[in-house]
Parts: sequence; structure tokens; C-alpha cells
Amino acid sequence: MFEPKRLHPIATVINTLKGIKNMLIPVAAILFSAGRDGGLSMIFSLIVALVIVLFTFVSGILSWYRYTYRIENDEVRIEYGIFVRKKRYIPFERIQSMDLTEGILQRLFGLVKVKIETAGSSGDDEAEAVLSAISKGEASLIQDYVAAAKNADTRDTQAEPEIEQIFNISTRQLVILSLTSGGTGVVISALFALLSQFDDFIPFKRLFRGIEDWAIHNLITIVIFVFIGLFIAWMIGLIITMLKYANFAVVKKEGDLIISQGLLEKKQITVPLKRIQAIRINEPIIRQLIGYGTVYIESAGGSSANEEGANVTLLPIVKVDQIRAIIGPYLPEYALTTAFTPLPKRAKRRYLFRSWFFTIPVVTAAIIFLKIWGLLSLILLALGSFWAIAKFKAGGWNIHQRQLSLRYRTIDRVTIFMLKNKIQSLEMQESYFQRRQDLGTVGASVSSGFGGAGGTVSDLEISDVQKIYQWYSREKQKQGSLD
Repeated sequence: MFEPKRLHPIATVINTLKGIKNMLIPVAAILFSAGRDGGLSMIFSLIVALVIVLFTFVSGILSWYRYTYRIENDEVRIEYGIFVRKKRYIPFERIQSMDLTEGILQRLFGLVKVKIETAGSSGDDEAEAVLSAISKGEASLIQDYVAAAKNADTRDTQAEPEIEQIFNISTRQLVILSLTSGGTGVVISALFALLSQFDDFIPFKRLFRGIEDWAIHNLITIVIFVFIGLFIAWMIGLIITMLKYANFAVVKKEGDLIISQGLLEKKQITVPLKRIQAIRINEPIIRQLIGYGTVYIESAGGSSANEEGANVTLLPIVKVDQIRAIIGPYLPEYALTTAFTPLPKRAKRRYLFRSWFFTIPVVTAAIIFLKIWGLLSLILLALGSFWAIAKFKAGGWNIHQRQLSLRYRTIDRVTIFMLKNKIQSLEMQESYFQRRQDLGTVGASVSSGFGGAGGTVSDLEISDVQKIYQWYSREKQKQGSLD
């Protein structure tokens, strides 16, 4: 490991595919615009597209040839750059986590991709360093060197670290996760996004005008086709979810949580316990009805291009009443309480009013212009009112020693647990109308990746808002006096 090494040659293919992916839309735009003009313009555009692909391929080869890495003086040393030679030295003590991924190409050759995250890699870059194709043995060796340098000065006498199994997804849990996932919406959105790229090439308006009369007389057929399409999209989403979360497991090794998942593409994410900023539980409506939720970790890792490093799935599907028993022993500083102080009853009117402020004008306009058919818009009013009440019932807060817990609803019911010393900011708001009813809003955030994470609960008792603020400000005063 002390001599400079190159990545596996398959990295040239990975670099080329990545470059082509980045250039796909510009090349497609060139070809589509030329296709409408025809003639010499089309030939010229094909030549330009071919030159771009060839340049990307040559760049991929040169990038691989000029990229070397080695271990020296307790550092990972990387040198790269086609025309301008760059050097990057990463001391072991700065390395916070090393995430391993096995894509399809890597698995064919028994390789892994290693992403190295450091304390200062939460900016715009994907990671501090990425070794896109190295052997599993070399990846393990780097991990061992980093762990040994952090935990002891002597590597030979160090005992083998204990590994504690925390969670393994069962077949039943994987099926429930897949059946209740939002994969259908993702597939449909991706399909529409793909079709929008061909808007200038395919005459959608002309095609729709041609089938308009046919559609009016064949509504049942259209409904059947729509149902079949949604079913296929649901099946695709289900399969994608199952492949993504198959073999999901969480273990604790020394001061790290190691999360592995995936069937076709295997991933291993390392989250240092000291970088955990908050614990979040999301309960989508369907899962909430059957008592299930998803547990996330808000971590200080990650970046704007690597959000997964900051928002890490700890338990993808689990019974909510079992969360404390599963992760409580490994995160003892967090009190995963289920007891929350609810919002005052008078706050319900404000939640309903905010909903009616948008739905009543729509319903009124529909009834005026659509007459009898406009009465169907009352369904929108009923749904809006139901959702407002659901948001009101979800709201709550709790303070337990050095922890603030907030519960609120967006689309999912969200519960977030934040330790006092991890909270970056706490805001207290009180509008004119809230002041008249002795209500207020509290929002708290922690550092997470490139941005932040946290939660906001609206229309608490103003006395409760003041309690939360005083609890937080006292700690700040203590820290100031120690400084």
C-alpha cells in the first residue's frame, strides 16, 4: 500500500459512462434540433456528437492513467489530473467515514467503490475522495489502517473489535416496505421527465388531437389502460424497492454504525456515533395505520451532491413501538419517548382556517362556473379539512433532561429527537393572530450535511414555547460562562 497504485482498469469504463451521462442531454438536444432541419445539419450534428463521445472516452482513459493512490505516513495520498497534476493528502484522523458500494460493474470484477468522508467534506463535492474501483482486499486494508491509527498506536496488539448486530430486515418487513413505498410516483415522474425531453421531437399535440374524438367514445378502454399502466408502474416501484433494501443490516463496530444493503448494487455506509445530530422517525399514512415507520439518522456527514451521507436510513421499516427496544441500547443518550404534550384545542381552528383559506375560493369558483358539477369540489373541501385536523392532532413537543422532541405532520407524521448540545438554532415566532390567542411557533434545527435538518411545530401554548426557549437558553448561558 506504500507504492502508488492505479485503480482497476474498469474505472475507465466508469469514467466514460459518467462523462456520457453528463453530456447526454446536450448531445440529445443537438441531434433533435438537427433532426428537424435535416440534410447537412443532421450529418454535422452526428459528427459533433461522435467527437464528444470519443473525447469523453479518451478523457476516461487518461483520467484512470493519471489517477494514483497510496498509504503513507498515516495518510491516504491521491494524485490525479490530466493536464494539471493535483495532489490530495487525507490524514487518517480527519477521516470520519468510509462508505463502500458495489455496483454492477464492480461486482463483475470483485471490486468496490470507496467514498472517503472527512470532517471538512460537507461542501459541494461528492466526497473528500472517491476510489471508484479497487479490490475488496485493498478496501479492507485501508479501513484497517484508518481504524488502527485512530484507536491505538500499536496495530499488532490491538484486540479484534466487537461487532454487535442491531437489525436485519426480514422477508416480511421487506415485503411491507415495498408494498407501502412511494415507488409508483417515482416511476411515473421519471417517465414524464423522460417524455418531456422529446417534446420538440415528437408532435404530442397533433397526436392528442387525433385521438381526442376516439377517447370520448372509449372511456372504459382508457380507464383500463390507465389502471394497467399504474399497476405496471407500481410493480416496477415494488421491484426497485426490494432490490434496494434487500439484505439490509445494521451493526455496531466500536464507535461506528455500519449499514449495508442492496442486492444488485451493494452499499455499505459507515456512520460514526459522534457525528449523529438527531434521530428522525417518519410515518407515512399507510404505514402509520398499521403501526410502522422509518427511522433516519441526521448526520454531520454528506454534502449537497451526497445527501445520502447526511440523511441516513437506519431502520427502513419497523414497528414504531419496537424502535426503542431495537436502537435504545446503542444510542442511550436519546430518550425515544412516545409521550408528547399536544397542541391546545383552540389551535384546531387555525389549522382549519389555513386549509379553508385555499380550498373555499376554489370550491366557490367551481360551483359558480360549473354549476351542478362544481359540487364535486366539496370533496376537496372535505379532504382539506380532514388533513388540517390530522396535522393538528400530530403536533406536539417534549423535553426530557437534555433532549428536545418535536412531532408534526407534512405528508408523513414526523418525530425528531434532538440533544441540546446538537441544536444549532432554536426559533420562537408569534404572529399577530397567534398573540391574540396566546399561541406561538417553535422551530429547531441541527447541522446535517450541506444544509440542516430539524422541525417546526405551529400553534403551541405560548407558555410551552417559553418553556422550550428557557430550557435552551439556560444551556447557552452555561456554555458561555464556561467559555
